[in-house]
This record gives sequence, structure tokens and C-alpha cells, in this order.
Amino acid sequence: MRGVPFVQIPTSLLAMVDSSIGGKTAVDTPAGKNLVGAFWQPKRIFMDMSVLSTLPAREFSNGMAEVVKTAAIWSPEEFEVLEASADEVRLAVLEGQRHQGVDDGLTVASRSPAQQMLLRVIAASARVKAYVVTHDERESGMRGLLNFGHTIGHGIEAILSPQVLHGECVAVGCVLEAEVARRLGHLGEVSVARLTRCLRAYGLPTAIDDPLIRNLVGDRRLAEVRPKRLMDVMSLDKKNVGAQKRIVVLSRLGQTLEMKPTNVPDALIEEVISVGVRVSPVAETAASAVVVTPPGSKSISNRALLLAALATGECRVRNLLHSDDTQVMLAALQAMGGCTFSWEDNGDTLVVCGGGGRLSMPPTELFLGNAGTAARFLATTANLIDAQSGSTVLTGNARMKQRPTGPLVDALRANGCSIDYCEREGSLPLRVAHSGKGLPGGRIQLAASVSSQYVSSILLCAPYAQQPVHLELVGGKVISQPYIDMTIAMMAQFGCRVERISENEYIIPCCTYASPAEYVVESDASSATYPLAFAAITGTTCTVPNIGSASLQGDARFAIDVLRPMGCEVEQTATSTTVRGPPRGTLRALSDIDMEPMTDAFLTASVLAAVAPGGEGVSRIRGIANQHVKECDRIAAMCDELAKFGVRTENHADGIDVYGKPIAELGAATPSIHCYDDHRVAMSFSVLACVAPGGAEIRERRCVGKTWPQWWDVLARDLGAPTAGADPEPEAHEPAATAQAAPASNASIVVIGMRGVGKTTLGQAAARALGLQFLDMDAHLEAEVGSTIPKIVNGSGWATFRQHESRLLAQVLTSTHPTGTLVVCGGGVVDEEANRRVLQQYMASSGAAVVCLKPNMQHVAAYLSRDTSRPSYAITSDINDVYARRLPLYAESCNYEFLVDKALLAATSDYDEEHPGAWAVIERDFVRLLRFATGRNLNHVDLSRPSAFVSLTAPDVREYLPAALPQLTAGSQAIELRADLLLRSEQFAESDLADQGTADAFVHYVHRQFTLLRHTSSLPVVFTVRTVPQGGAFPADATALRKRLLLSAVQWGSEYVDVEIDEAAPAVYAARQNSLVVASYHDTTGKVLRWADCEFANEILARARAVGDIAKLISVATRWEDNLDCRSFVERNHSLEKPLIALNMGYLGQMSRVLCPCLTPVTHPLLTTVAAPGQISVAQINQARSLAGLLPPQRFFLFGTPIAQSPSPAMHNAAFAALGLPHTYALKETATVDELASVVSSPDFGGASVTIPHKQSIIPLLQSLTPAALRIGAVNTVIPVEGTDGKRTLLGDNTDYLGIVGCLRQAQIDGNVPAFSEASALVIGAGGTARAALYALYTLGIRRVVIFNRTMARAEALAGEFAELFDSLKAIEQLQDAAKEAQLTFIVGTIPGSDLLISEALFAQPAGVALDMAYKPRWTPLLEAAHKRQWNIVHGVAVLIEQGVHQLEKWAHTTAPIKIMGDAVYAKYNSEF
Repeated sequence: MRGVPFVQIPTSLLAMVDSSIGGKTAVDTPAGKNLVGAFWQPKRIFMDMSVLSTLPAREFSNGMAEVVKTAAIWSPEEFEVLEASADEVRLAVLEGQRHQGVDDGLTVASRSPAQQMLLRVIAASARVKAYVVTHDERESGMRGLLNFGHTIGHGIEAILSPQVLHGECVAVGCVLEAEVARRLGHLGEVSVARLTRCLRAYGLPTAIDDPLIRNLVGDRRLAEVRPKRLMDVMSLDKKNVGAQKRIVVLSRLGQTLEMKPTNVPDALIEEVISVGVRVSPVAETAASAVVVTPPGSKSISNRALLLAALATGECRVRNLLHSDDTQVMLAALQAMGGCTFSWEDNGDTLVVCGGGGRLSMPPTELFLGNAGTAARFLATTANLIDAQSGSTVLTGNARMKQRPTGPLVDALRANGCSIDYCEREGSLPLRVAHSGKGLPGGRIQLAASVSSQYVSSILLCAPYAQQPVHLELVGGKVISQPYIDMTIAMMAQFGCRVERISENEYIIPCCTYASPAEYVVESDASSATYPLAFAAITGTTCTVPNIGSASLQGDARFAIDVLRPMGCEVEQTATSTTVRGPPRGTLRALSDIDMEPMTDAFLTASVLAAVAPGGEGVSRIRGIANQHVKECDRIAAMCDELAKFGVRTENHADGIDVYGKPIAELGAATPSIHCYDDHRVAMSFSVLACVAPGGAEIRERRCVGKTWPQWWDVLARDLGAPTAGADPEPEAHEPAATAQAAPASNASIVVIGMRGVGKTTLGQAAARALGLQFLDMDAHLEAEVGSTIPKIVNGSGWATFRQHESRLLAQVLTSTHPTGTLVVCGGGVVDEEANRRVLQQYMASSGAAVVCLKPNMQHVAAYLSRDTSRPSYAITSDINDVYARRLPLYAESCNYEFLVDKALLAATSDYDEEHPGAWAVIERDFVRLLRFATGRNLNHVDLSRPSAFVSLTAPDVREYLPAALPQLTAGSQAIELRADLLLRSEQFAESDLADQGTADAFVHYVHRQFTLLRHTSSLPVVFTVRTVPQGGAFPADATALRKRLLLSAVQWGSEYVDVEIDEAAPAVYAARQNSLVVASYHDTTGKVLRWADCEFANEILARARAVGDIAKLISVATRWEDNLDCRSFVERNHSLEKPLIALNMGYLGQMSRVLCPCLTPVTHPLLTTVAAPGQISVAQINQARSLAGLLPPQRFFLFGTPIAQSPSPAMHNAAFAALGLPHTYALKETATVDELASVVSSPDFGGASVTIPHKQSIIPLLQSLTPAALRIGAVNTVIPVEGTDGKRTLLGDNTDYLGIVGCLRQAQIDGNVPAFSEASALVIGAGGTARAALYALYTLGIRRVVIFNRTMARAEALAGEFAELFDSLKAIEQLQDAAKEAQLTFIVGTIPGSDLLISEALFAQPAGVALDMAYKPRWTPLLEAAHKRQWNIVHGVAVLIEQGVHQLEKWAHTTAPIKIMGDAVYAKYNSEF
């Protein structure tokens, strides 16, 4: 700082080439780097390269960032040297100094070529730095060039240091600043790609979210690098002039635009560094004619690279696509050492010197990112490696590990190649073992229906097989034949002629490719569709050179076959295509088009179809089944993302229907488009954004790097679309088919239906249960108008009333009560078209639930005959006519239906139609539907563990009610309602379903059956209509009725809807709301769906996943080994994100049911018939899983003292035996918890019940408590929980309160007892059980409670602790005072062996429930007194059983065998007490 003469001796590569030269000493501050400093030059700098080999490899990369940077701004020649010499330079640093001689490398004579190269690159970089600082010591201009990459790099470093090194940040900055130069039009994409590839070659990151950086800092820290924060940090950069940011702009590699940094607008910098991009609509005055040259074809580029590498001779490849995919291919081919590459013409020409097919084993695994083409081609190529031992691993990113490679691997294995899956069956990573055999050749079979990339992979490598290859494509129509033709044509250009001996058979001779001197890669025809589509959608003109009628690519037909029929003018020569779009907004729909020859272009066609209402208004695109399994499920992606513009679509197994709408109707909002890391999704929606009124936010702008990295530059600079950086908030994507609950919708709920059906009563109960405001529209109307409805109708007529109703309905749903309210409408609200339109728009815009209550019309008629609050119908007999007229109007105005019919319960229980318990059940299940419809409780099965659903086979559910159904469902997680089997009921056994009246009656019958299940079981329902060809009983030709039933099941709130993969499936999938669609296929012969024939199975699986949340594939076992094949198929394809049910029917297939991962269909001994051949019970499955070692035995305990007389062991062991579980339950009597630590930490510990005196003292042994246990302050259940990391923790819960809740709820239903929300309660006692009782009362909705305890202070303390949960919670001194404080309808006793005197005054109310937790004696004083007053009573033993049921279900994750558990308890109880 004082100018003292000094000498620098740098000891790192970064210091050698950068910081030691120039004498800069500077201090970083929290505001930025190098903000405080001074410049003094050293007198000498001594560099000892040998020290570099003592440093970590990462330090070498850190310094190389500055070396590459210097060459990029100063010397094209040095940059080319760096490109070609990465291995030599790395070798010199890491290994070049490790020789025996101490003088090795110190003299010219002892210096190795690698050391010479290292010396050259360091000296060259140092010379440039020395020259610049000598001529511009004080950084007034030229010295600013040395900051290339630093403007953005320093911003990243300020946020991510010290975990990310300076050179790593600069490397990312260099790439981003090169993109700025490209965006400005000064630098070509070839140069950006070369710079990126060079930095990667030296182990440096090239993007902010590069895996190297992500691994260093983690996702949370990386999320801090947001554009706004980066711009704020960069605003403090010392190169800025005031607020103006300056960046070093390259004009080519080795040369800058100016000899100083260049002024660059903030908006442009922010766009380049942003994750997303916002595209705004293009003005009508946009440039009318442009010429756009897309990059080289990815398909041709990858084929040309592989062909040239395998060939002999030198080939100059021009117009090569510089993208992520081709960079991956280049790097992999270099790693396998079969060829060399160099660049000419400033990187525009790649010179490939082929190795004639001689490949060597790469030193490390080949990381292929998400490059599907490279992965498939190299999977075969790796087998050509000439090695006698060892292996080559091909891997990729997370998405690549999901993409299928199974069919190709199966074909190669069958040919004799040794390939193993390292992780998931059917996908990367692959391990290719080498034994000197190479690719055997001969006959190779592939399914015709698989990706053409598999076929091309074998074709390209076949000339180097041990014998000529006879390739046969079997089993149907070939997919993407044009790509196969392209491969064969290119092989001919490299000297190998393939003989096509039949439509699907090829002979490939053994030969060696010979490179042509030059090969020009066609522009990518798929990419060309985007600028051409831009012209079509905006009404402008665009010409694409290098793509015409002579193209090898099928997508070159896009302009002729797609754009011309949509109304565009098209001119196409052999080598160019020009499109003139029609006036904006006048595109015509495509009607029906087969896009099989150009499947990748369907996305472009789809966005055009979205704004093509002309013609029929719907574009039906087919022949694109393979698009379900590309970078993502592209068909599903287009459906989901087009929906954000309000565009209706239908997803089909081999296509998509798009319903066009006028541009103005796309809406003014700006949709945020999720691209699924798919370049074609991003580019397609950017075209649509150019006319959408609100444009669009493309969330993942960088995914276009796969094929057209500079697309956003072209879109903005050449096509004139306004673009800006976007920083979208992270999206939370929950797997559609998991048990995770969707976010609850807060949109107001609307209830419609006939007057007298119970809308107000049910609505008020539901509003209380859901915490919503209640609004009766009729009462609201009367308040707003200031008159009663009868007076309005009598005075001004129905028309005036309806006008008021329409005005207020629209106001309520859009303005005053759009959220947080349950709105009940009058019966005739649907009579007005305006009202129906309001309801339809409300459902569409908010996703809200509009529920129609379906009545028992006899009940409605009886009610209306007594009701005088509303204008009456002319005559009672016309009520049914009114309902018949309104029925279709209700149907079009709602998205959920709920059947209200007390007679259903009267037929299956002890209730009569007027029994209040019947209405309590209806209220409970109505609330359940609303919880489902709003996402509050989806009641889906946890698919992370084995699960089952029991298939009911009787033609009437009432055959199982009331006693059998709970026994049938024990061990199952769901119930299957087979609607097709209901046709066997006497009423419909011989009926004609083609008759409309019969069809209507059957739908109503099925609805009643569904509702009966709802009233009698809380398990989710799997609704199925199985046709005869698929092994069911429903006529295959009754398509319309089957579709109606399936759509009705969605509206009834069925958690699962099983849909066969046919024409009905897409409509059900599109309309599924919160239901999950199980897309099923059944081969009832076992001859079509063979698990070992992966091609057909994969095709069916792809079709199922296109129209379902869960795929279900069923075959028939013809040999026992079919079960193992099925299991292998499941292991390859099942995941939580994409669940798969796959099994074999028949006796031989029973083991596949044992191994099925989720939702296995099961039977039960009480069922007289099985739903499918080979179905077994849950107990049999569990027993088999135990014998197979898949279900290890666990030990469960009761902790406490004294416990010798406890019935819990009898109860739980009986349950385990009934379910076929290998577990045991025993007593662990101990006075302290000290000796329990070893018990609960044992690997076979399955769980425990906890009783006195350990309910509080057990808590320190646990890692977490449920909210209930935490609030109660006591634990009676210990549950081991395994985390995602595989570690087990102990969770404390309390099921005492659940036992009380269940018993009180059933007693309230059984008795003539007021609703909980209207009730008051008494709790006797103030101990731990009283705490559970209070929490139970709170859970039930009781808000007025009094507490009595002999010790008043304890009662007061308890009341104070729980007061916040209740409206009124008061402690009383005398028990008889309770009746004075409240009109009691519920009393809970919690004092064991109590000798309290119970006053009859407590039972003043005519109906109520008394529950005593004590079960010794059975008749306590409380229960005897209550019984005398004819109250409903609950014995303590019933609570014991109920809480035990909850314990078992939490431990075993299944439905408990309630009757068996109860019988076991009562057997012990009755014998001992």
C-alpha cells in the first residue's frame, strides 16, 4: 500500500495467470468485490509450475477459467490450442510432475509434451495480462477487457462464495456475457457453444444451476441467486459508469467488439441471466417479411457425428447443430477415443478424423445429460469398444433416468451383448460389459412400435458387427419411418448401403464407413416449424432456407400438410420454404390430420390450433403416440399448459384434440408455462404468446439449448417479439396419484337442487364443519329487496323475482362472496339461462364445487305439501314434472352430485325414514363430499406401501349390510364397486340398456348403490365398469352409457375411477376433477400382453399413462415364471409419481398379486364369488409376503403397570392373525421408562400402547408428537416412522380421544340426540383421560363444556389450559350444579372406580349420551343413572376397542378387523369381569 518494492511468488494457477500480474491489492466489502484497493506493480514474478501438482484438481480448474477467459478476448490461436489440449494440460498438472527424477521438466530436454503445453498456456495468458496492465495500469480502458466474465461472475461470487471459487463464478460469467454478445447480434452461437465446451473440458461450471455448483451450495442457497439480487450486486461493479453497466462484448473468440467494456442495457442483461422469459404479444405492425435460418438438424447432426467418428478419413461437417445434445455426443465420442476433432472457419466447420470403428474404454462413466438421441445411439456404440474386460457406464440426469431404453437393451441382450441396469430397470444408467465379442450381429428383432431411435442405433452400428445384421421390425406399424429412412440415406452417403428386403426387414453388411470430404447438415426441420408458425399466427411472412421438398426430414412437410390447410400461403422449393400467414385470427382448424411422419411438430400445430376457430373449430391430431414418452409426456403437457389459456383439449392414446377459440378469448392474464425441461414445449408456447393478449411467461428459457440455444434472440431480434427476463416462483408439483392432499380450494361452494331436498339444513351443517360463512340466496334476496319471495312473486310476478335472483347470484359469486362461503340457491335457479351461465363460468374460472342435491321425490313432495314459506306449485302432482324438466338443467350447472335419500338407510339398518340418525349420516357424508371436492381431504390411498382394494361382487350392496361389509373390508385400503356386476340384479338382469328409460333407471340404481357404500364405509371407492371383452359383465356396445356412468362417478366424488383404455378414457381423464383415473387394460387370454415382450407392454403402458393417473395392466399367467416377468416389468416402470398396478390372473398368477406394489384387487372368504380368476384375500397375501421375506415380523407392546389384566394383547393378536400378519403383541410391565429405551430402539419394534403411569414419562424417548398428543399432553400410542432418508424415528400419538370421538359419534347417530354444534357437555374428572375427553369434544364441534373434579383447583387448572378451544369452558364445585350451567346432552366420565353420587338432574334433556371410560365394573354409577333416564350409553370397553382399532390402523396402515378385535376383548372381558 506504501509502494515498497516486492516480488510475487504465486503458488496457484489462478495467481500465476491473473492476480500476481498487475500488482492489484484490493479489499472485498459486503457490497461487492475489490471495492477498496490500490495498484502497485511487483518488481519480479517467479512461477514454479511443479507446485501445481500439489494442489487439488479443483484449484487447477479455478485457474483455467482465467486462462480460457484471456484467450477468448485476445487470441483465436490460443483459444484453439486450449480447445484441443485439455487432456494434455490436465495431465501436466495432475501427473506431469510425478516422476522419479528431481529435475524432470525443469529443463527443455527433460520436459514432456504435456509440460510444454502447460508452460505454453500459462505463459500466453501471463503475457496478455502483462501487456494489458503495462499499457493501462490505472484501468482507464483496455484493462477493462480483462474483466470479461467478471461483471456477472463477481455478482455470482458475492452471493455464493466461499463455497464456489472465483474461477468457477467467472466461468459462468463468461458464458452469460457471451450470450449477451449473441443477443446483441455480435457473436454467433457457434462461438458461444465452443466457449461453453472449452470451459467444461477443464472441469468448470457453465451455468448458474450447473450440477457442480448445485452440489457445492445446495438448492436452498442456489435459490438466492435471483436476477434482481444479481442486478443489485452488479450495480456496484467498478466498471460501471454511474448507473450504466458495462460488459466486455465478444465479436468472435479471441476478439472483442471494442478495446474496452461496452455499455449494455439492464433489461438485456437481466433477460440473459433470468431463469424464465416473458413473451408479450407482437404488434400488428411487426415486420411483414423475415428470413430465419434455424440451426442444423439435431437428428442429422448426431447421426453425422457418429458416422464420421466410426468412418475412416477426414470429414468437414458444416452447419452442425451446436447444442447440449451434440456437445454430449462430441464429448462421449472423444472419451471413447475413436476419433479426433478440430475446428475451422472460426468454429463453423468441424473436422472429424475418424478411427474406422476402433473405440476404447472411456476412463470415466459417460454422462449424457438429457440427450435421448445420444443415449440411445451410444448404448449400441459402447458394445463396439475393443476391450477384453472392464465395462462402460452410460448415465444421465434425473429426467434421462426416467426415459425408456428397455426395448433397445432387450434387443442387444438377445443378440449376445452384456448390459446391466445400474438402477431402475428399463432406463439409464447402463453398464456395458466388454469381453472382446463386440456386437455379435446376425438376426436382431425390435418391435415396430418402439422409438425409431432404437432402430437407428442398431442400423448405425451394424456394419461393425461380427457378422451381417438382419434387422426385423415386428408387431405392427413402424413408428417414425422417415427417421429410419434418414438413417439409411446417411449411411449410404458414408459408403454403407442397407438392403430393404421387405417392408420391415433390413440387411446391413459388414463394412467400414468412408467419410465424404464434406458433409453439410440440413437445418432442423422441427425447429423450422416455429418461425413458420410465427408467420402463420401473426399474419406475416417468413422464409426458411436450407429446408425444402428435398429434405431428409419428415417435418419438412409441416408447411405443406399443416400450414396450408390452416389457411397459409406456402411456397416450397427443393431447398427453401416460405409461408405467408392469413390475417391475424383467421386460421382454420385442421379437422383430422395424421402427423405420424412429423410427430415432433405436433406441438407447433397444437398452439396454432388453439387460435384456429375457423372450419369445424376442432383440430384432431393423430399418429403421435410416441410423444407420450419423449422428454416428457408431451401430449399431456400440451393439454395442461393450453388449459392455462382457457383452451379445451382432449388427450388420446395416439393424439390430441384442440378446440380453437378466438385470440381475444385467450384472456388478458399472463399464464406461467411449465416446460417440463422440454425445448419443444418452450418454443411452441412462445409462438402462442406472440398473439395471446397477456403473452406468456416461459418458466424454463434455457431448455431450448437442446436444439436452438439462440431461439430467444431470434424471436426478439429477428421476429420482433417483445421479450423480458422472468423470475418465476418455484412450482410445487405433487404427484397426481399419491396420497398427498391437494391444496384446499377456498372458492365458495354452491349448493343447488329442488326445494325441500334439504339444501339449507345440509348447507348449515357443512358450513359449520368446514368453517365457512353460510348464505341462503333466498333469504339474501329478501333482505336485499326488502320483501318476502311470496310477496315479490304475487306482486310483480316470477319474471321480476328471477331478475333479482340472477343479479344477486352474479354479484355474490364474483364480488361479495367469491370465497369462504357456502351458498345455497333456490330450487328454480337453473330455470334461467343467465344463472346457468353464471354457475358454469364460476366453475370454469375458479375450479369451485357446485353441488346438486339429488332428491327422493316422495320426500320432497311430502315436504312441499307442508311448506308455506314459498309460493306453492299449481298442483302437487306437477312437482315430478318440474323436476324432470329441471334435471338436465341441474346437470349442466353442477360438477358434483349428492343423493339425499333417508330411505336408503332405513332399508339397511334399524333406522326408519324419520329417525334422526339417518339425517346425521347424510350430513356426515355430505361434508365428506365437500372435503373431497375442495381438496381438503382427498381420501386417497398411500401408494408408497403395499395396498389392496376388496372387489364386491353382489348385484346389490345391501347383501353386505349392515354386518358383513366391515368384515369384508378388513385389511383393505379401498372398496371396488363393480357397476357392471350390478346389472345382475333382478331389476336389470334381462333389461335393454339401449332403452333410454332403462339406462336412466340403471344410472339411478348405481347412484343409490354408491351412496349406500358411502353411508356405511369411510374407505375410498374404486368405481369400475368392466366390459365383457375385458373380463367383465358390461356390454361392449353400450359405450355411451358406460361413459355416462364413469363421468357420473367423478361427479359423485369417487376417489378412483377405473377406465378401460378406449375412446371413453380421454373424456373421463379430462373431467376427473379430484378423482384419480385408473387406466386399465385386461388381456383375458394371456397371449397378447406378455411381460417379456416389452414392446407391446410398453406401448399399452404409455397409452394408459396418457389417459390415467394410475396404470393398470392385467394378463393371465400361463406359466409360473410369468410372475417374475411381471415383477421385472413393475420394477422398471412403477414409481410414486407414475404408479403401476400389474398382475396376472389365474391360479398360476397368484404370486403376482402378492408382489403387486399397490392397489391389489382382493377377495374375502365371505364373498361367494371372486371378481377375477386367481383373486386371493389380504390375509393370504400377507402370509405369502411373510414367507417370502417381504414382511418381517414385528413386536408390539403395552407399556405400563399394573397391566396383567389388560385385554389389549388378546385384541391386537387376534387382529394380526385375522390379517395374516406375522406380528406379536405382548405386555411389557415396568414401573419406569428407563428399560424401555432398548425396546423401542430394537429393529423389530413395531409400536406400543402406553398406559399409566407412562403416558407423560414416555415422551422424552420420542422424536415427535402428533398435534393431538401435544395438545392433550399425553401419549398412549408409539408409532415408528421411516423417513425418506431411511432413518426411523418414533412418533407419539393419542388414540384415547379418537376412541371417545368414534363412540360418541355413533351414539349420536343411533339416538335422538342434537347435533354436536348445538350440544353442551360435562366432563367428570381432571386427569390425563379428562384431557383426552376435552380434546374429543372439541374435535366433535361441541363448544360449551363444564368440568367437575373432586379437587376444584385441578378442574380450574384444566379449564384454563383448554379454554381457548371452547366458547365456554367452566369448572364447577358440585356435580349437581352442572345441570344449572348447561342443558347437557353429552356426559363423559373419566374417573376409574368412581363412587360418585349421580344426580338425576344431569339427565334433564330427553335424549343424550353418557360415556364412562372405566370398564370395571361394566355398569358404573354414571351409566346406571343414564340408563334409567333412557339415555344412550357407551361402556368403557367400547372405547377401549375403538381406540385399539385406531392404534392398529396407524401401526399396520390398513383397515382393522373391528368385529374380531371386539370379539377378542369381550371374550376376555366377559370371562374375567
